[in-house]
Amino acid sequence: MSYTALYRKFRPADFGEVKGQDHIVQTLQNQITANRIGHAYLFCGTRGTGKTSVAKIFARAVNCEHPVNGSPCNECDTCRAIQQNRAMNVIEIDAASNNGVDNIRQIREEIQYAPSNGRFTVYIIDEVHMLSIGAFNALLKTLEEPPSYVVFILATTEPHKIPITILSRCQRYDFKRITIDTIADRLRELMEKESIEAEEKAVRYVAKAADGSMRDALSLLDQCIAFYPGQKLTYENTLEVLGAVDQEVFSRLTRSIISGNTMESIRILDEMIMQGREPAQFVNDFIWYLRNLMLVKTSDGAPEDFIDASAERLESLKKEAEMVETGILMRYIRVLSELSGQMKYSSQKRVLLEIALIKLNRPSMEQDTDSLQNRIALLEQKIEQGQIAAPKKEQRSQSPPKQKKVWNKAIPQDVQYVADNWGAVHRFIPQPYRQFLSNARFSVKGEDTLLIVFDESAATGYGACNKPEIIEMLNTIISDEIKKQVRVELKLLENNQNFNDYYQEVISHINMNVQEEDF
Repeated sequence: MSYTALYRKFRPADFGEVKGQDHIVQTLQNQITANRIGHAYLFCGTRGTGKTSVAKIFARAVNCEHPVNGSPCNECDTCRAIQQNRAMNVIEIDAASNNGVDNIRQIREEIQYAPSNGRFTVYIIDEVHMLSIGAFNALLKTLEEPPSYVVFILATTEPHKIPITILSRCQRYDFKRITIDTIADRLRELMEKESIEAEEKAVRYVAKAADGSMRDALSLLDQCIAFYPGQKLTYENTLEVLGAVDQEVFSRLTRSIISGNTMESIRILDEMIMQGREPAQFVNDFIWYLRNLMLVKTSDGAPEDFIDASAERLESLKKEAEMVETGILMRYIRVLSELSGQMKYSSQKRVLLEIALIKLNRPSMEQDTDSLQNRIALLEQKIEQGQIAAPKKEQRSQSPPKQKKVWNKAIPQDVQYVADNWGAVHRFIPQPYRQFLSNARFSVKGEDTLLIVFDESAATGYGACNKPEIIEMLNTIISDEIKKQVRVELKLLENNQNFNDYYQEVISHINMNVQEEDF
């Protein structure tokens, strides 16, 4: 006898075996018990969540000679005939290959005749969103006023493609993704029936990799068992079969990216590729790891409620969360999510992944706010660790230390000149501070002070510039330009304050047609 795949062998036979869809199962059982059976149902949901299985169970239940609490008995002649695909009153149609007007017209002709066996003729139309517009129009009238003995069950993964006129004539049921715990419990139950041993960690990994689909979970488990027949299924074996990566590798990769060690990141990737890991799966797992890291970083309560990980792994995630800012983590996830979409249509997945890792390590390749924050964080880290190289001693000995020029104190007219001609000063300011100051506004304060004002939307720029060494740099650049000593003071408007309410606005004539330089 030929082998039967697990997802076919253990397809639910009654409503009690359907997992993770209790809200739908209970409603359908109540309808059958109360004899309030509708004429049209629409089952929506992602792949492998039980739409077709529930439709078949419902078809047997409405025709069962001895239903049990709304479920089919699976013992009467009608139930057995439907299970063995011998019944003439339960018709399954694949709309992907039978999507024309003629196919629907054939249904309209067939429903004129009452079923010879059973109470109802049930049409199960799978992937109904694949029907053509003409087929939908042909189905419309039949779906609205079918004979009393006809029930339509439409199943789809893309309900948004179904015309609203069809949707309004159906009872809609949305199938949820099945939780990891529910899938893991089902897998353990089936493995016990099959006399298969497996580590708890391996079972939970398969459940997580299924992404809410019970059918995918059973297919993945089937694949792992086939690779190691007669052996205990271990976590390491599962990773090898599925092309997945252990969490420790992601921990090493994350730390290398945080420290800006590009070569170490590429080296880790090379190890994974040489071990036969799939790049696309690697990216998806890494995104999930960063997601867990972000939840640990932002959660006020217990992160273990949202993260499926051991106590040791949670402790490691907490340590890594202290090493990186939330905005930087969000940038990592954004870059990798964009990469995941690009890899679907690329034949050079490894090259794209290497480029993305370089981009994560070198935020200077991007100019958005998240990247600027990342660059500042890396610079601060290198300064703290003493990694910024000092000038060579020979160079210092050859040229005497540069004396700071002393200028006369500026008067209000001098400060006003700086505000009106900020473009002349702006070009000498290095990145990223030049970018931060682009949207600032300027005013004269006192006799010799230039007031630089940031609104609430520029709080990041204010935080980066409002440091003693940056203010001193601005003082020096401005003084060298106008040959007068000018003081610089920064202010952040808060609580929806308006610049004009506190200071006289200065209209700056800025002509900054200057090519942006990298920091």
